[in-house]
Amino acid sequence: MKNIFLSIIGIFSCSLVIFSQSYTGHTVDNFAGIHGVIYNPANVVASNLRADINLISTSVLIDNDYLGLGIGNIADIGDEFDDSLERFKSDANNFNINADILGPSFMFNLNKKNSIAFTSRVRVMSNINNINGELFETIADDFGDEDDFDFDNQNFVGTAHAWAEICLSYGRILISKPKHLLTGGVTVKYLQGAGGAFTKANSLEGNYNGSTELLQSNGLLTYGTSSDFDLDDIEFDNLTAGFGLDIGFVYEWHPNRKDEETRYFQDPYKLKIGVSITDIGSINYDNGEVTTYDMNNTVDTSTYEDDLQEFLDNNYDSTIQSQSTSFQLPTALHLLLDYRLAKKWLISAQADLSVVATDEQLNNAISNTITLMPRFESKWFSLYAPVSLRQYGGFNAGAGLRFGPLSIGSGSILSNLLSDSTQSADVFFGLKIPLYRK
Repeated sequence: MKNIFLSIIGIFSCSLVIFSQSYTGHTVDNFAGIHGVIYNPANVVASNLRADINLISTSVLIDNDYLGLGIGNIADIGDEFDDSLERFKSDANNFNINADILGPSFMFNLNKKNSIAFTSRVRVMSNINNINGELFETIADDFGDEDDFDFDNQNFVGTAHAWAEICLSYGRILISKPKHLLTGGVTVKYLQGAGGAFTKANSLEGNYNGSTELLQSNGLLTYGTSSDFDLDDIEFDNLTAGFGLDIGFVYEWHPNRKDEETRYFQDPYKLKIGVSITDIGSINYDNGEVTTYDMNNTVDTSTYEDDLQEFLDNNYDSTIQSQSTSFQLPTALHLLLDYRLAKKWLISAQADLSVVATDEQLNNAISNTITLMPRFESKWFSLYAPVSLRQYGGFNAGAGLRFGPLSIGSGSILSNLLSDSTQSADVFFGLKIPLYRK
């Protein structure tokens, strides 16, 4: 069993090297099809497509307030954080990773007022909140730091969870007036949990002496996993079932629509307002193992050999117990305001807000984000330029495009190119078969 500190550090480094995804901007496109449904299930109905078939899409989003993620720095990241990377150490640093693979999926219209969609997804989320940056860096560097420092971790918590989803979405036109259109949708999710790991310390304080390599600490540290879970080698062959739910509504204002016989896609809206709540639910695991370490000790870190789990077991008293665990999905509220400037030019404002407590173990959470995005949108081609403010990643500027069946983009690529101090990185890629309306 690997300790969650090093496991998440490993995922963080690996994700930056693999560097794939985050559907930033793409889910708002009125021709995004199935990608709009995972953002708001009401988007399945009154769509600009007759049907949409997703072949494969992938997205990765990384937010943190510890490490600079400029393009030049990302290329230098290997198994460990390179010394050239800019650090922003504090008493309470945070890391979020959100990886999402959208597998074979489709949506189609049943009739004028009803539509359905089927989606399959694999997701991995990892959060570290309120960890002392100096301590984090020293652990990542195998206690090779020669500087002295004090640390005081309050409400430190870390959670990593991997699961798959098989989803059925249904949407219906609820109100259809000449100038007003209201749709609603719901997605029911059958969850298959691969497992998770978590750690927490309500109060962990102490100091490190770089010259003597002595680490003095006080407090309790809890670490646990679901049964047989290894964050370094996630397997989807022994899964645990659960259920989840998305729900959403979309309102459109069509000031020029003459009557109800004029189809909504023939007279594009002037204003669109959307609201949705996604990822309601949890996955319960039996027979998990929870270890509680008594950290009241002074230890010699010169004996550390790149295995934090072994180091903790050898130097601190601990108790182990079996315990059932329930991992909360990253429940989030999404708000959208989309305004049409001209026939093919639009500008949108989005708020993506976590409704999950980030100071509780077993909870994953998205980063609170506000995004403003101008875009050009047509049947076969869309181009968008999202500008966002992320909770831990700060200011970001990106770009993306959709060209027929291909979608690619990033909500941070421009920021990553222009500054080594950018603390967020994401990119997405998608390949599908869209069937547009005539």
